[in-house]
Amino acid sequence: MSKYIHIQEAAYEANMQLPKLNLVIFTFGNVSAADRDLGVFAIKPSGVPYEDLTPAKMVIVDFEGKTVEGNLRPSSDTLTHAVLYKHWDKINGIVHTHSTYATAWAQAQRDIPIFGTTHADHTTNDIPCAPPMDDEMIKGDYEYQTGFQIMNHFKEKGLSYEETEMVLVGNHAPFTWGKTPAKAVYNSAVCEAVAQMAFLTEQIRNDSPRLKDALIQKHFERKHGPNSYYGQ
Repeated sequence: MSKYIHIQEAAYEANMQLPKLNLVIFTFGNVSAADRDLGVFAIKPSGVPYEDLTPAKMVIVDFEGKTVEGNLRPSSDTLTHAVLYKHWDKINGIVHTHSTYATAWAQAQRDIPIFGTTHADHTTNDIPCAPPMDDEMIKGDYEYQTGFQIMNHFKEKGLSYEETEMVLVGNHAPFTWGKTPAKAVYNSAVCEAVAQMAFLTEQIRNDSPRLKDALIQKHFERKHGPNSYYGQ
């Protein structure tokens, strides 16, 4: 049995959640699961239908993006995952989908505004949309540069990847992450739900106001603050 079976199983279980949550169709999307001590992550193989996946088919890759174990090609987005794992050391799971509403906001090159308390339960900021990469980055190592495009945008906006665990890449689609692969999947589902709510909010009222600061802080702090009281 592979010494990586624990992250292969975690990646498999997380990937299988994506179609169940209606976050992917066909072979769109991928999840990875990292082991920091071993310096590797397991990721979905490229182009393999979800119904054909098994834990053993999850490809093991190091934080430089090089395959360590596995006979299949890893996801085409592997280098984006590798860059984020290498530079953001508090995350152990990453999800990339082309979910409908979040992708629509990405295609519009728009942040998802913080309109309501559902959004504020998860982050105090608009969900950021990084701009499309410039032509030189696109012509270069595209997936590798996508990771830097995300990180550079967070730096420019003064955002913390530990507080805002989701991003849109302009004209592309969302990425989310978390301390576990399961949390990254949760964040992917939340991103899609909030994107849909924000879209509908603007249809009902195109000048809808942002959620006021007092409510943003209240809802975020009650779940994530030092005196949080949400849940058991």
